[in-house]
Amino acid sequence: MSNTQPAITFEEIRALVRNLPGPDLDAGTAALQRERQLTKPAGALGRLEEIAQWMATWQGQHPAEVRRPRVAVFAGNHGVAARGVSAYPAAVTAQMVQNFQNGGAAVNQLCEVADADLRVYELDLETPTADFTEKPAMGEEDCCQAMAYGMMAVETGVQLLALGEMGIGNSTAAAALCHALFGGEAKDWTGRKVAAVEAGLAANPQAKDDPFEALRCFGGYELAAIAGAILAARMARVPVLLDGYACTAAAAVLFKADRRALDHCMVAHRSVEPGHDHLLAAIGKEPLLDLGMRLGEGSGAALAINIVKSACACHAGMATFADAGVSTRGV
Repeated sequence: MSNTQPAITFEEIRALVRNLPGPDLDAGTAALQRERQLTKPAGALGRLEEIAQWMATWQGQHPAEVRRPRVAVFAGNHGVAARGVSAYPAAVTAQMVQNFQNGGAAVNQLCEVADADLRVYELDLETPTADFTEKPAMGEEDCCQAMAYGMMAVETGVQLLALGEMGIGNSTAAAALCHALFGGEAKDWTGRKVAAVEAGLAANPQAKDDPFEALRCFGGYELAAIAGAILAARMARVPVLLDGYACTAAAAVLFKADRRALDHCMVAHRSVEPGHDHLLAAIGKEPLLDLGMRLGEGSGAALAINIVKSACACHAGMATFADAGVSTRGV
């Protein structure tokens, strides 16, 4: 990252977290009242009903709209990758970014199906973070710059934000980040990368004391950018879909700062990464999908957009019992 003056500091980020806008209870209540009048038994659409109310509550309007979904994929490189923690070299990050730009990745196809706007954000791929098994991955200034960069993904008019990442080594970074945030043992958060995670915590003991320090010590630029995007989305009343393990780990930084900070987020899918189940339990989230996916690149979040669209379409388009002249007796 550059050496220019950061657009925001940790202290300013903490102040934003302390003053997060809450749910729009009027919009949420309107959604709940309409749901009770739709031509179906109560609860018959399962989590689709929950999603429609969640969307209205956090967009601050009823009915919610999903005409302009955006998929934002952040890409960054990790110094810890030099330790061979991944099956692929760090050069693959830039190669995959090019693949995104050429339309050849899974997320491109999923965005096309969902009619979603895909944006790919590169974060200084030529300069990876430091190896966190030796020292903090980032300085505060670089971490803050990455968060500020992520905030730029939340532009006026975006109605739903699906977040993802690309970065060789970021599952190791996610595991170390979760270990610092939630404790336990390294094996709770990763499989074969236990040694790197344990070495990271030994080299950065201060990371256990503050979630933003944990992000600075173990996160990558792309994970910091995701945290920034989630925070900006909250300020702008944009609901968020989180992708898999690494993306959820970045979000967990905000959860540790304030347990309400992810109320405007849903986790799109359950990754097969070993630590994701443990992390979902820690932040109290039940994913929308469980398809055995572990690709990253926002693929699970992009896939879940159509579920959100379906929930909102049913909620807004179904007739009420009164409209359809259907008896409510026995419903």
